[in-house]
Amino acid sequence: MATLHLMISPASSFLPSRRIPRRVDTIRCCSAQGIEIYSNGNGSANGKATFPEKDPLICHVASAPPRPRRIILVRHGQSEGNVDESVYTRVPDPKINLTDKGMAEAEATGWKIREMIEKDGADDWKVYFYVSPYRRTLETLRCLGRAFERSRIAGMREETRLREQDFGNFQDREKMRVEKQIRIMYGRFFYRFPDGESAADVYDRITGFRETLRADIDIGRFQPPGERNENMNLVIVSHGLTLRVFLMRWYKWTSEQFEGLNNLGNGEMMVMERGYGGRYSLLVHHNEEELREFGLTDDMLVDQEWQKYAKPGELNYDCPMLNSFFPHFGNERVAT
Repeated sequence: MATLHLMISPASSFLPSRRIPRRVDTIRCCSAQGIEIYSNGNGSANGKATFPEKDPLICHVASAPPRPRRIILVRHGQSEGNVDESVYTRVPDPKINLTDKGMAEAEATGWKIREMIEKDGADDWKVYFYVSPYRRTLETLRCLGRAFERSRIAGMREETRLREQDFGNFQDREKMRVEKQIRIMYGRFFYRFPDGESAADVYDRITGFRETLRADIDIGRFQPPGERNENMNLVIVSHGLTLRVFLMRWYKWTSEQFEGLNNLGNGEMMVMERGYGGRYSLLVHHNEEELREFGLTDDMLVDQEWQKYAKPGELNYDCPMLNSFFPHFGNERVAT
């Protein structure tokens, strides 16, 4: 156990003109976790040890926690609104339920996820869930979770930024049909619904969630110290457009590339799996045909192949978009 040494002078030595030297000692605690806490000599860390990742006086000498093996994106199961759009005129969007079919889809997806994870052959795997606060996503997670016993679930977090695109409050059915037709002409990414959001607005809040997720991964927040391993699987349960925007933000796709993406079906999933270098690629779990069906172009597939082998922090200096964006690169000579 560490000892704190204090220098104390007799009372008679305290003179107005003298300065008493102060000794700053180092208290080492949590040595098993490789953490040092520096004190000002009075034995207090001033409460900062509560959040070690935010304390500039704490030095983490232990290696970074392992990155999760997968980030699995799941769209909610079939909802009442998917079957009957008139539901939106009388039920608030956040309160729309799953249908019986949607619940079955969600549970089936849970078993598919489990089967996929068990093929890794590891016996210490776990899942951690992030979920939109809408009722249909919460119900999806509840049904999906039936495939996992308590010991396999590391935790869950309801994340407001994963909510559905806001189309306004109670929706006028005919007006919404017109608005969606206008959106097709205007562009799905930038068109903003009256009293609602555009996909670009969703992009802004997903950017904030992405930074939170990256921090969680870097810190290993979903795994207690001493129990960290590379067989953690993150599952994000959200909505079709929100998940497409998440992928767009993660992989830095353009608005034009976003326009070409197709929606995931109810209860379907898209898997970002850790590649050989440590980055996440869609081409580890999915094949080229599946990704083309989802809407990925040649340039996007080339980048996914690079992601499959690249290390975190590396940049793709041979950006495939440059060749398609600047047509003059195909010329043998460029006029100057």
